[in-house]
Amino acid sequence: MTSEFTPASRLWADLSGPALISATNERSIAVVPIGAIEHHGPHLPLRTDALVAETVASAAVERVAAAGIDAWLLPTLSYGKSDEHYWAPGTLWMEGTTLLDQLIEIGRSIAMTPVKTIAFVNGHGGNVMLLGWANRELRRQFGLRTFSMSSGIGLPGDGVDGRPDEQGQGIHAGFAETSMVMHIAPHLVAPEMPPRNVPEKIAKLKHIGFNRKPVMFGWTSDDFGPTGVIGDATGANAEHGKKLFEASVNFVGEALTEIDGFEFA
Repeated sequence: MTSEFTPASRLWADLSGPALISATNERSIAVVPIGAIEHHGPHLPLRTDALVAETVASAAVERVAAAGIDAWLLPTLSYGKSDEHYWAPGTLWMEGTTLLDQLIEIGRSIAMTPVKTIAFVNGHGGNVMLLGWANRELRRQFGLRTFSMSSGIGLPGDGVDGRPDEQGQGIHAGFAETSMVMHIAPHLVAPEMPPRNVPEKIAKLKHIGFNRKPVMFGWTSDDFGPTGVIGDATGANAEHGKKLFEASVNFVGEALTEIDGFEFA
């Protein structure tokens, strides 16, 4: 099914209602960046997660649209489940059930258009499990094709080629995340980096920990120290950030391409 309407922008919210109906169809993809407004140490902006999700998703949508995929960028959901940073001034967070309700209501609204596919591009780890829940609810309640993915960023520093060794624990405001923001918004990064803050004892455990270790545990970011950083931002640089950004856009673009052709059977 093709449309006679040729949009000048891939921004969902820039269209009028009638133009949106004309421009989209059942194979169109609504791409929803989602992040957080939360403490990211003394060196990164509160909107880091929302900024990364939006920037990566925007570039990926433009790329796949140029290749003929009918993807549309929706406004970024900036408030997430960030209660692990509840203690830090500036953090703006929602209860998990509140965010879940918002995701379902957005999906319900999208379901009233010709669009039947939603892809969430997520910049905040605290949103991951809720997005999985929302995917199922939106599929069951409205028959939508639903997907969620990370906005990319990259693995913790591994101690190679000048990268700090974060021992698999660099999950928040560390080397990768700081490098990414240095590339996409250098004016928002403070000139001085906080000291290394890697939870060495947890890094030595076989099962309990971050980054896909099988045993999860409850935590708040001040459990690891007063800066709220979990990782090592020292040595972060825009050159590495550019590599991470390009890899992230490649990943999201490839994922959207697979979503475009996805069938259950």
